[in-house]
Amino acid sequence: MKKITAITLLLSFCILNIISAQKAITIEDIWTKYTFFPKSVPGFNFQNDGKHYTRLDGNMIKQYDLTSGKVTKVIFDGSNRQVKEYKKTEEGQIVSEEVALKIDSYRFTPDESKILIFTGTESIYRRSSKSHAYIFDSKANTLTNVSLKGKQMYTSLSATDDKVAFVRDNNLYYLTLSDNKEHAVTTDGKWNQIINGSADWVYEEEFSMSKSFKWSPDGKKIAFLRFDESAVKEFTMQLYYNGAYPKNETFKYPKVGEDNAKVSAHIYDLASQKTTQVKTGDAEYFPRIFWLNNSEKLVVFKMNRHQNELELLLASANSGETSTLLKETNKYYVDIHDNLTFLEDGKHFIWTSEMDGWNHIYLYDMDGKMVRQLTKGNFDVTNFYGYDEKNKIIFYQAAKDSPMDRQLYCVDIKGKKEKKITPAAGTNSAQFSSTFDYYVVTHSTANAPASYTVYNRKGKKIRVIEDNQGISELQKTYGTTPVDFMKITTSENVELNASIIKPPNFDESKAYPVFMYVYGGPGSQTVTNSFGGFNYWWFQMLAQQGYIVVSVDNRGTGARGEEFRKMTYLQLGKYETIDQIEAAKYLGKLSYVDKERIGIFGWSYGGYMSSLALFKGADVFKSAIAVAPVTNWKWYDTIYTERYMRTRAENEEGYEDNSPVNFADQLRGKYLLVHGIADDNVHVQNSVEMTDALIKAGKQFDSYFYPNRNHGIFGGNTRNHLYTKMTDFILENL
Repeated sequence: MKKITAITLLLSFCILNIISAQKAITIEDIWTKYTFFPKSVPGFNFQNDGKHYTRLDGNMIKQYDLTSGKVTKVIFDGSNRQVKEYKKTEEGQIVSEEVALKIDSYRFTPDESKILIFTGTESIYRRSSKSHAYIFDSKANTLTNVSLKGKQMYTSLSATDDKVAFVRDNNLYYLTLSDNKEHAVTTDGKWNQIINGSADWVYEEEFSMSKSFKWSPDGKKIAFLRFDESAVKEFTMQLYYNGAYPKNETFKYPKVGEDNAKVSAHIYDLASQKTTQVKTGDAEYFPRIFWLNNSEKLVVFKMNRHQNELELLLASANSGETSTLLKETNKYYVDIHDNLTFLEDGKHFIWTSEMDGWNHIYLYDMDGKMVRQLTKGNFDVTNFYGYDEKNKIIFYQAAKDSPMDRQLYCVDIKGKKEKKITPAAGTNSAQFSSTFDYYVVTHSTANAPASYTVYNRKGKKIRVIEDNQGISELQKTYGTTPVDFMKITTSENVELNASIIKPPNFDESKAYPVFMYVYGGPGSQTVTNSFGGFNYWWFQMLAQQGYIVVSVDNRGTGARGEEFRKMTYLQLGKYETIDQIEAAKYLGKLSYVDKERIGIFGWSYGGYMSSLALFKGADVFKSAIAVAPVTNWKWYDTIYTERYMRTRAENEEGYEDNSPVNFADQLRGKYLLVHGIADDNVHVQNSVEMTDALIKAGKQFDSYFYPNRNHGIFGGNTRNHLYTKMTDFILENL
């Protein structure tokens, strides 16, 4: 028995005082007061000189010196500026009103003599929006409306700065600035039938493509995609407001196995006013278009429905005739990306591929022959930043040191002289100036918030823009505990990466409940050495209340090579669920874990995973929270689902064995099901069917449905309400 001394008592008293002085984290702190909201540095609008950038400050566009951070001049002041806004009434009439200019965003022309200014921006889906657009001519000091007939989408100036193209009401137009005259490139656009120059819902969501037109480098042609979605079936959401009847929002949404839009590629010649269709042949998808530097050729990506064959077609801008530039096939699927760069010599291009089992960078000639592999090794290149033509250097990000870290590298065009250009461990990303002479690194770790630092091309630190020291101080004030990493080895001898947050004053002699957070979808990661945002603080709050918080990256997640990521092919949910259940069993064997009190939470694919884990791991998990989950793969879209599962007709067993609705009768623990009624992505239909299956099985559960909220379930007091409910559910059921 230890002898209790006065010093021991004094130390104990001091420790208790320190603990009691640490503030308790609350949901209101996180989601109402935004106490922990970090300072960020918005995307840099680098200027052509490579040394200056611009930023929107209030209603002014200011120029800054990158090396000093000082304002060098005000380029445009929108204060007290009046503009005319044109809009169409319900009767189809065009009316205008004069309003004060409020800048939402802006974009410079290539020579920086003009600025596109956007206001009145309305979001449409995840990546699309429409705005009133104006052109500011700095020399003439004039502000001109782009369109006199309503808001536009994807307003873009030509490289020659004398024309601007945009989409309005599903048609593509351009404006000549010399006479302010509008020209129609297409006239057949119609809602829910024909789209020109803009992508449909499923391309926008799954190919990350919303704008589908591009100016040629010489400004004489516009290439665009045309979507005929006449045969695509419609989905209707009901939006509930104060009127007697709900408002129906109906849009085209191709569910797995159903018809997609018929897409074709076209090139419009401004001089002749002639449109030439690119001779692509039959294909299901055309997810990208790229101009070559000489404006004589266009590259069109062509892909089959299974998405395991990708062909880059090289099309003549005059005739539309095509030849194959490059073709890739894969036994699983090919991921679409934007990493295609044509060199100024006109003879080569840079491309990224997983052809050797890891994502790497390659140099090709214009005959489609590989010249050399520029990066090599058992690691994935995770971001391609660009090619510095002057110095023949490629800049990229890679998970070379660890799947959980990201570092920045450069390598020359010969694949030599590879160099790491970020010194600190953790997660690093970058924005490069137009000349690559400077770059801004965003760096964070699992326990340190993001900092933003300017470096020159030699890797010398120039200055720190923001270090978020205020957030670091809050971590001390609120007594956060470290996020640690661990390895979990399954019974199949698969090593999984995991993160763990333990309660303050953790005592190994006690048994704590465990709350697991999962996403788990293809190529994703939740276990990274990066700062966790709002959920970081919620998890710390749960830790303060005595919970161990764990996240595990199952098979199918990213940065561990193609075989690890794609091994869930045709069986989405199977191996991921096995891994989450095995991880929970592993945790349950630890001396400091109460194996009877393990719960799991996920959102979207994570909600799908938490549902499967609770149903299939009924002997392991006590409770689960599923937010906006897919519950039956037959209700999700064509591109995503068929990429990983093919169609239901081709893979019925995969669909039946891995859809949570089929296992509702296995529910034994506590289940909270949450969905936004206006979710255009994962339709509330998923949770309605799950509700029906649980009722038929005689299973009790909790559910929350949020009116007029989409997949993100946010706006107003929504997040505060949701996280309060989830916290209460955890405290009551775990």
